[in-house]
Amino acid sequence: MRSKLVFLPLAGIVLAGGPAYATVYLSVEQAQARLFPGATFQATPVTLTEEQVKAIEHASGVHVLSKQLKAWRVSTGGWFIADEVVGKHEYIPFALGLDAHGAVKGIEILEYREAYGDQIRNPEWQKQFLGTDGSVKLQLGKNIRNISGATLSSKHITDGVERLLVTYELVFKSSAH
Repeated sequence: MRSKLVFLPLAGIVLAGGPAYATVYLSVEQAQARLFPGATFQATPVTLTEEQVKAIEHASGVHVLSKQLKAWRVSTGGWFIADEVVGKHEYIPFALGLDAHGAVKGIEILEYREAYGDQIRNPEWQKQFLGTDGSVKLQLGKNIRNISGATLSSKHITDGVERLLVTYELVFKSSAH
C-alpha cells in the first residue's frame, strides 16, 4: 500500500494558530457619548503643517505620528480627539476629551492589541489626567504614576496626552471660541 504525502500551506497553519490579543473596547461614537453625554459633535479634521509639527514636537518632546488629526468640536464646549500611540509592538487607539478651557475631561482606550499592559484602561489610573492642561508637562514617574507590567503603554499614553495638550495650545485654542 502506498502512502500519500499531503502538503499544507504552512503560512495558513501558522496564522491560524497564532494568538489573538486585539480587543475593541469602544467605537469613536461610544467614546464620544461617554466623555460628553448628550452632546453633539462637529467633525473638524485638521492637517498639521510642517511648522506646526515641529512646534508640537519641540514643546511636547513627543514625536508626531501623523499630520492628520481626527477632531470634533463638542456642542457643550471643548474638543474630542481620536488618536493613537505606539504600544510595545502595536498601535493603541485612544480618545481624549478636552473641556472648553483645554483641560482633560477624560481618556478612553478604544482598542488594545498587545498581549499585556491593558491596565491603562483602569479608571483610577486615568483619573490622574483629569483637569490637566498644557500648563504642566506630563511625565511618567513624575506627575503621572507608572503601572508595573504596563510601563510602555503607560509612557506612550502619557506622551500622547501631552502631545495632544500641546496641540490644543498651539493649534486648536485659537479656533476654540
